[in-house]
Amino acid sequence: MCTLALAQNIGNPYKILGVHRRATLPEIRKAYRQLAKEWHPDKNEDPNAESRFVEIKQAYELLSDTERRQAYDLYGITNEDEHMYKPRHDYSQYARFSNDPFEEFFGAHFRTQDQDITLFHKLSVTARHFENHIMEKSVHTPALVLFYTDWCFDCVRSAAAWRRLVEALQPLGITLATVHAGHEAALARRVGVHGVPCLTLVIDKQVYIYKEGLNSMPKILEFIRWKFHYKLVANLNDNNVDSFVSDFEDNRVKALIFEERPVIRLRYLVTAFHYRERVSFAFVDMTSRDARNVTSRFKAQRNADSMVLLKEDSERPAATVSTSEIPTQTLRQLIDANRLLTLPRLSSQSVLEAACPVEWRAARRRLCCVAFGARDAALRELRELARNAPDRLRYAYVYAHAQPDFVRALANGSGTDVSEMDHRIAVIWRREPTRVQYEWLNETWPTCARCDLEYDEETARYQQRLNETKRALERLIKRLLKPTEVMAYEAHVQELLDEAARGAAWRAVVKICEWAERAALALRTQHALSAISVLGTVALVLAVGYLMAYLIRIEEESVQKQKAERRRQNGSANRNNNEPQQELRLHELRAEKYNGLVRLMKPGCRTIVVLVDMQSKVQLLSKFHKIVWPYRKNKTLVFAYLCVERNVEWFRRVLQLSLGGGELRVNARNCVGTVLALNPHRKYFCIYHAKHPECTKPHKRMSRMTRSLGGWAGDPEAGAFIGFQTEPDSSSDEAPDPPVLLQENLLDGLPNWLDRLFEGSTHRYYINYWPDMTSK
Repeated sequence: MCTLALAQNIGNPYKILGVHRRATLPEIRKAYRQLAKEWHPDKNEDPNAESRFVEIKQAYELLSDTERRQAYDLYGITNEDEHMYKPRHDYSQYARFSNDPFEEFFGAHFRTQDQDITLFHKLSVTARHFENHIMEKSVHTPALVLFYTDWCFDCVRSAAAWRRLVEALQPLGITLATVHAGHEAALARRVGVHGVPCLTLVIDKQVYIYKEGLNSMPKILEFIRWKFHYKLVANLNDNNVDSFVSDFEDNRVKALIFEERPVIRLRYLVTAFHYRERVSFAFVDMTSRDARNVTSRFKAQRNADSMVLLKEDSERPAATVSTSEIPTQTLRQLIDANRLLTLPRLSSQSVLEAACPVEWRAARRRLCCVAFGARDAALRELRELARNAPDRLRYAYVYAHAQPDFVRALANGSGTDVSEMDHRIAVIWRREPTRVQYEWLNETWPTCARCDLEYDEETARYQQRLNETKRALERLIKRLLKPTEVMAYEAHVQELLDEAARGAAWRAVVKICEWAERAALALRTQHALSAISVLGTVALVLAVGYLMAYLIRIEEESVQKQKAERRRQNGSANRNNNEPQQELRLHELRAEKYNGLVRLMKPGCRTIVVLVDMQSKVQLLSKFHKIVWPYRKNKTLVFAYLCVERNVEWFRRVLQLSLGGGELRVNARNCVGTVLALNPHRKYFCIYHAKHPECTKPHKRMSRMTRSLGGWAGDPEAGAFIGFQTEPDSSSDEAPDPPVLLQENLLDGLPNWLDRLFEGSTHRYYINYWPDMTSK
């Protein structure tokens, strides 16, 4: 355990030994012997020689073991990984006795290949490996992670589906792993796993949970495709091909994928995600009519998939491959060999690492010829030189305004003024990540603004000076490639700024645009129903919230007006030092005040309501106000008026509930002048009208007053407004014809009726509930 505690974390063993991933065992041994000889602590005086020697030894031990090397290539697992620090569950019992924990209960016949969960255990990783490897590498390599447990019947049933996923997706470059949710409960909670089996997709350090079953492969593939960056691959046709293949300002190689299908394959989408920082991908549907010219332009073969890599010269592809289904390994090999432009711009630290890799050995030094402030003509000339450059030399250029720290470090190291660095060329050797040695070309790169237009004496001088500059640069490079040559200057440099990085505000704008475009795309796909339901729910919630806020605001305004009026009255009374004057307010009974005036009234309180229309409102309210004025000090009475044009249906419903049901015909005009005394708590009301039987014959009891509803009446006006049919009393004298009532006489009998109301001698109409009042 002491050895394990002191062991260092191994980085990339291939980079440590300086070999390729496909290096054979003899090549690995040869590289190890050379490095061990150079970095042996007894022979090297470098203070870091001992740690470097241990690192080389550990890398060789990993790569020389076939199983350990395969585990590292597939999952990045090393012996210094978490598997040696944390004891793993012993699954040997499954290999010796049973592949299925349910076989112990159900017998040997239950075990089949489809229910073999051994693959879960083989691909199982710990929480530390999940965080340090799968999450970190998900920036370039997406991963499918399945959470499972041993005694899970659904996990057993999903074993065959998981095996098919592994066989289908692993060759595409997607990492597949499993996590035992019982052993790694903290990780399961952090990810958001609520049940097993649970399939998750880890991409760009984000974890997405797949919420459906594992049996549908197309749904899983669609789920994976939907989580890739939006517009990761551009759709190319005859209209936009020129703008795409001629724009290299993004400093990326162009990759064109040709397929005879409307949607790009997942294997190419995964590759585009892996190389998105260095390669810009585009997809061409060869079955489309708009893609005929671009297909013939790049000679894409029919009945096959093709990939064309383009650099600055868009007419001459840098590489082309065509087959029925291009293997992922072939794609990556081709892109790795052409991942930089012919003349790349040092726009980020990753470009610098690829164009000018670190090489500490003088015999194998790699040089980088960097141009500062070069223009179009100079870039064309440098690009021609870069095409014929030797293996250990790379040409590049840099924008001085975009990389000020890098330019300033080189200028200060050689004592050069930063303002004089335009059109200068430096030959750089990176011995360490932060330390470079370099020399300047004594001559600046010549420029000529009008040399491309015509050939004259100035053009001839320019060509002569250009040839001399090229020869001087060639001599300088040839001299510096010698292992014994020492460079003149040395400088410490910081990491280059990422020119493609965006600020927080810009990223937010891009994210909003991406969501909007995804929503528009979803409306044209199978996700339309989900998107519409979400938008409808949001709109309904906003509408209900607005309505509630509106009603609350109206109620608050009413309360504030009442308080202001009371304060005004109190102030006026205090100024005059007189007895406070009582005020009689007539409220309008409408839907907004219905609860306050009727439903929520306190026990013992009553609401007196007069029914008016717009024609009689002024006259009847004035007379009603005068009649009820003596009762203004009564705290149990509230006075109001009701406009029958808008609320006749409520009045009809109240009468219908009180009279036992049946169809009721109500004439809104004949209801004018009616007065209702509502007792909300006891659920009854009393009614006054000039032609109501109770008002015309107040000395008679009400036993025979409401025997029938609707139908014929001796006087069509008598009670017709509420559907009553009166019957003459056989014992009384024959009633004379009722007089004609005018509008100003409708409330003449109201004072007497109010007296009988407060005596309790008026008839009460009971109802079960107060009906709703809707606003129109």
